[in-house]
Amino acid sequence: QVQLVESGGGSVQAGGSLRLSCAASGYSVGTGYMGWFRQAPGMERERVATIDRVGSTSHAGSVKGRFTISKDNAKNTLYLQMNSLKPEDTAVYYCAADSDFLRLWNGQSTYWGQGTQVTVSS
Repeated sequence: QVQLVESGGGSVQAGGSLRLSCAASGYSVGTGYMGWFRQAPGMERERVATIDRVGSTSHAGSVKGRFTISKDNAKNTLYLQMNSLKPEDTAVYYCAADSDFLRLWNGQSTYWGQGTQVTVSS
């Protein structure tokens, strides 16, 4: 049974930093595709960043240069380092995983975490 458990969310002032973690069980972060998505109140869920099997990454334009996705295969954990946070980054952040990159990219991942709240105040 696959489980993705996010942690590291919280409240921070604009300009601050947070690091989200997603601990995976029943799924290998080293051999699958993984990503971070977020959903703000009243908004559609959007893709934040993805990482493939060999560690190649992509980041949404709105976070490029501020957020960095990474993974630790030995710890079977996915990370999202978030710097220079802005109030518009406020959302519930979800970890996602899939063996099919296109499904992940389109937000139709097979596996999702429960989400962690990130709140950025001005």
